[in-house]
This record gives sequence, C-alpha cells and structure tokens, in this order.
Amino acid sequence: MIADEMTERLQGLTPTQLEIFDESESHRGHSGFREGGESHFRIRLASPAFAGLTRLQKHRLVHDTLGDIVPRVHALALELSES
Repeated sequence: MIADEMTERLQGLTPTQLEIFDESESHRGHSGFREGGESHFRIRLASPAFAGLTRLQKHRLVHDTLGDIVPRVHALALELSES
C-alpha cells in the first residue's frame, strides 16, 4: 500500500507526529480518482528536520523523501510543522 510506503520513508525525518490520510473516496468522480483509493492523500507531519526551513523547503524535503511515490498519486496535500 502506498500509505505504508510513505510511512516507512517519512520515518527518515524522525517525525514527532505523522498522520497519513487516504482521501481518495471524497474525490470520487473527480479527475485522477481510482477505484480502490490511493489516488489522493493528506499528510500531517511534524519534524525537527523542518527547523529553519521555509514552507517551500519543507515541501521539497518531503517530496524528495517520498521520491518515486509522488508521481504515483494524483494529489498530495501537506500540513507540515516543526516539532
């Protein structure tokens, strides 16, 4: 499952909070929706790795950490904070 892969990779950022939500079902009928889910995700992540980074730098760090997972999902919402 994509959420499990995300969780495993994001552990490298030593999160103090990590929640991953598959919001695919709420996008049924919209572009990118796939039957069975795993198309639209929301990640809520707090990490000391974000200290001193701009919002854009935080997003880039998460995208780089997720690597090849990012192109496999249609939408990825990020809620990021320092811990």
